[in-house]
Amino acid sequence: MAGIDNYWAFILAAIVFSMTPGIDTFFVLNRSVAQGRRSGFFSTLGISTGVLVHTFIAAVGLSALIAQSALAFALIKYLGAAYLVFLGISKLVQRAGDAPSIETPSTGTTTAWNDFRSGVLTNVLNPKVGLFFIAFFPQFIRREMLESYTPFVVLGITYALIALVWLLALSWLAGTVSHRLRETPAFSRWMDRTAGAVFVALGAKVAAGTK
Repeated sequence: MAGIDNYWAFILAAIVFSMTPGIDTFFVLNRSVAQGRRSGFFSTLGISTGVLVHTFIAAVGLSALIAQSALAFALIKYLGAAYLVFLGISKLVQRAGDAPSIETPSTGTTTAWNDFRSGVLTNVLNPKVGLFFIAFFPQFIRREMLESYTPFVVLGITYALIALVWLLALSWLAGTVSHRLRETPAFSRWMDRTAGAVFVALGAKVAAGTK
């Protein structure tokens, strides 16, 4: 199938990797709990789009180039870390009155676009995702097809769909549980502060290069 061996084994492995807590998981959960299911939904779409971007990069061999260039790897890693810290500080300095209301949540393309863009950037600016793909995907691609884009694209789309389903389920559950709690102003303010601290911590984690 498109130069792929053991496709079902890949699907099983992708499910396991997707369900393993990581930066993307915590990002979506944080958005869903702090801002509701809608925010988590668009953030999840952004994360999945980021997966497709990394798939394209892996397909054209740029991930291998980044892996061999310490400067390129460090640049992308620290850009991603800086972006997460920026999101966290924005939440920490946000005034209580600026938090979106549960009864009248923010609507329109701007809010949806911001959530989507945050998900894309969080995933794309994490070079470990690209390095993971360049190391993981070839295990399921026939040797004679390693220079072809097709198997990389098929595996990348498969992985993105699996991650999408899993993160949407987490987003819906987290957003539902937190919905009633956020109707309490004190909890809403506390959650915004917690969300900011989590983003800053994630940024520091990425910068430190820890798993």
